[in-house]
Amino acid sequence: MSRLITPVIAFAGSQRIAAGQLALVALKAKELIDRNDSATILIFDDLTSEQVEVDFRGSAEQVLRRLTAGEASTAAPAANADSHEPARGPGRPKLGVIGREVTLLPRHWDWLNAQPGGASVALRKLVEDARRHSEQRDQLRRAQEYAYRFMSAMAGNSANFEEAARALFASDQAGFELLIETWAPDVRDHIKVLASRAFSTQA
Repeated sequence: MSRLITPVIAFAGSQRIAAGQLALVALKAKELIDRNDSATILIFDDLTSEQVEVDFRGSAEQVLRRLTAGEASTAAPAANADSHEPARGPGRPKLGVIGREVTLLPRHWDWLNAQPGGASVALRKLVEDARRHSEQRDQLRRAQEYAYRFMSAMAGNSANFEEAARALFASDQAGFELLIETWAPDVRDHIKVLASRAFSTQA
């Protein structure tokens, strides 16, 4: 996904000022900074809650140009890498198979080698089974981490923060929402959106 169309949300202090594609949100934030150069703007990725850095110096056009230039410079190494034939290592890269060292005890190798298709096939099946069984748990963990990341940045000093964090990771939705009820409305409402993804995953 192009960085310029990444969904983000921006806050000035505890007030939400814009949400949507990064390019549009950056322009909205720039307008506010031009009116009040002491404003503190924080922009977050709408999914992961990672902070998005934007250089607001100069004109709005310069802000967008830097965002575009940053995207181009990020893509350049990959483009250059494609122009040269990479050194061939173990595995079958054209098929998406990559060879790496795996260290196991002799009895593990004996069991793997005795499986239909040999060790490689058996290992791939084991990994796929583990992925399927842990998928919901991994989704829950990520959703909790994304909500907690935003909470820490925007409400780390708020009343009941520690208790709310424990409720989040305990999947206690009712307790969590009660504990954050007095927080700044825009911050609280976005936290509820983020946390709801964790609670719905648990359901």
